[in-house]
Amino acid sequence: MSSNLRIAIEVKVQPNAGRSEVVGLKNDVLNLKIAAPPVKGKANSELITFLSKQLGISRGSIALEKGFTSRNKTISITGLDREEILRRLLSGTRP
Repeated sequence: MSSNLRIAIEVKVQPNAGRSEVVGLKNDVLNLKIAAPPVKGKANSELITFLSKQLGISRGSIALEKGFTSRNKTISITGLDREEILRRLLSGTRP
């Protein structure tokens, strides 16, 4: 896989959940629960931390592109193709 590959993924976030987890994929939107409140960027930071752990990549490879104050967000992920991103997130397995 090319390290220059940058994929945009639409996500819908439910903040203040009991734990951070992938809920599923619906209408090409990744649904996530995040265990942080939507205050002062805490949920956005937890979102990036959670995704980096689940995907097995650095936080620097993930960027929040749109939706800083919305539940509907666009994130970009560098270094993995869309199929691999979804496989890792939806299977719940880490590399």
